[in-house]
Amino acid sequence: MKYLEIKLEITPAEPWKEVYTSLMADAGCDSFMDGDSENELLCYIPEKDYQEDVFKDLLENPEFPEVKLSWSVAPMEDKDWNAAWEANYEPVLIDGKCYIRAPFHTPMPETEYEIVIEPKMSFGTAHHATTAQMVSYLLETDVRGKAVLDMGAGTGVLAILATMKGADPVTAIDNDEWAYRNGLENAQHNHCEQLKVLLGDASLLGEDRYDIILANINRNILLQDIPQYVQCMNDGALLFLSGFYEEDLPALRYCCATNGLRYLDHKVKDKWVAARFERI
Repeated sequence: MKYLEIKLEITPAEPWKEVYTSLMADAGCDSFMDGDSENELLCYIPEKDYQEDVFKDLLENPEFPEVKLSWSVAPMEDKDWNAAWEANYEPVLIDGKCYIRAPFHTPMPETEYEIVIEPKMSFGTAHHATTAQMVSYLLETDVRGKAVLDMGAGTGVLAILATMKGADPVTAIDNDEWAYRNGLENAQHNHCEQLKVLLGDASLLGEDRYDIILANINRNILLQDIPQYVQCMNDGALLFLSGFYEEDLPALRYCCATNGLRYLDHKVKDKWVAARFERI
């Protein structure tokens, strides 16, 4: 498959490189690397998926006036991109309890939970603030014996952690085939064969009921799908949402309230939010 490289020059770099990583992922990019300077972000997208008007709208009409942004597009040279990406990929330790690493990293068996992720450039390796905050919420929550649903599962890291903590049954759903196959592989890596990984979206939700739903997606999909999540929640079930900015929280709180959910609390990191709700 032929890829294009979209090179962004972002000033200031922090926290905006992380913000634009998420925005570019939403626009179809499936892998990212730091460039030669601290302000440079390299984004990669299959040539067949590239739509110039989409990226022009995103990058030439920025919603953040405080950011200076320039960009360019070029075909990727022929090289071992997985090897290059692995050289820039670091493990993550969250709250001193959950160590998330790739197979080529040194193990840390002294941590309470060690998760091995074969990321293959999929989104959801806990480097992003949204995933890290959801991991933190899971670490704080008693999930033993509870039915858990992970929507927009990516690599499956949240579903795997829930399984390790004793949740049962656990279902992970993602609408991207690459993420779906990656989730299956990561479940095997972590001896979580009982984890059910499905390819699809909220339309797959049927008669099953859950005690905990995790949805790390984006504002618009969350607002669209919250009513379907609520229909699948047991009384007193928890809904954890992430993938949106601080300014989006009021709209999501309102949507949850009108669908019978009570706001409990939220976390903020680099302007990204994770929030917790309970079915009344």
